Amino acid sequence: MASVKKRGNSYSITVSCGYNIHGKQIRQYKTWCPPQGMTERQIKRELLAKTAEFEQQCHLGVCGGDIKFEAFAEKWFVEYAAPNLKIRTISRYRQMTERVYRSIGHLKMQSITPRVISRFVLDLGRSGENKRSGKALSPKTIKNYLSFVSGIFSYAAAQGIVLDNPCRYVKAPPQIRPEQPCYTKEEAQTFLNELAFEPLCWQVYFNLAIFGGFRRGEIMGLEWGDIDFENNIITINRTSLYTSELGVFTDTPKTKSSRRSLKLPYAVIELIKRYKAQRPESVLSERLFIAKNGEPMNPTCVENWLERFLKRKGLRRVNTHSFRHLNATLLINSGADIKTVSAALGHSQISTTLNIYAHTIAQSQAKAADAIAEMMGISCK
Repeated sequence: MASVKKRGNSYSITVSCGYNIHGKQIRQYKTWCPPQGMTERQIKRELLAKTAEFEQQCHLGVCGGDIKFEAFAEKWFVEYAAPNLKIRTISRYRQMTERVYRSIGHLKMQSITPRVISRFVLDLGRSGENKRSGKALSPKTIKNYLSFVSGIFSYAAAQGIVLDNPCRYVKAPPQIRPEQPCYTKEEAQTFLNELAFEPLCWQVYFNLAIFGGFRRGEIMGLEWGDIDFENNIITINRTSLYTSELGVFTDTPKTKSSRRSLKLPYAVIELIKRYKAQRPESVLSERLFIAKNGEPMNPTCVENWLERFLKRKGLRRVNTHSFRHLNATLLINSGADIKTVSAALGHSQISTTLNIYAHTIAQSQAKAADAIAEMMGISCK
């Protein structure tokens, strides 16, 4: 039952929400101040409505919004994140908590409005937030922060802790997706020519990256049983990742669509056979890529080796992920349809492929249009 007390020009509404585990009565409070110009009758009618509304919210469980954001976020990590999210996603969100808790962690869930979230987003975009560069955080990073907070509020709304998710009304700054850097066809050929003199381990890795377009974690997670040597087919069943907290660990592929089988060129499979043949029989691990102690190799070793290799050979600096983009670019320019490219890359949605490779697709389409014009005897200039 709700009770109402007048305090000066405002009214204090109190609702009892039962008792906690220690037997202490839980009460929720709401203050309502009538707008100027209201008559006594209007105030009485509006007060009854506000009281009934607040009482209903409390009975539905929304009164739990009295909990502070940080306290509820920690519950979210246990109740929702742990059973539903990937390990590396949780690790990334954990890294965000320091900045988020500092900004809104002390606020009660029910008091966090879209305006509060908007200020938080604006603060993230201020110069100096990125401690390494001294600049503002990138639009992509800001969007990740907003997604993190939004996920917590969505869970809170589903649990009846709050009525709505305030993040729904806040827009992250627009992202300008830069053209993905990768080698040209000629640069890729030079890279492969130089790679032929390196240890078989690295030859196999980068041939898989170029001709398979696999993610780094997918390649590092490959086991001999994933390779059909007779039909030249490689199947992605797992991913090998690294975080500073857990070290190297094995996880499921990034998305459902990431579980895929691709047929690779005969030469690549033959290279893998040579690599397998040189593996000492004493090594029992099923993984293709292992450290000296026989354990799965740290995925970050690939980036470190590549940087040294490119510097030594005087080749343009790129990262390991750029070879995935090279694969996609070659597929698109070869005339492969976007659905085929998306499936080969393991994207969960074709729209992801379209967004990332929009410029490459446009260039390919322009070349095709020029080819048609040339066939019809029409000037392309």
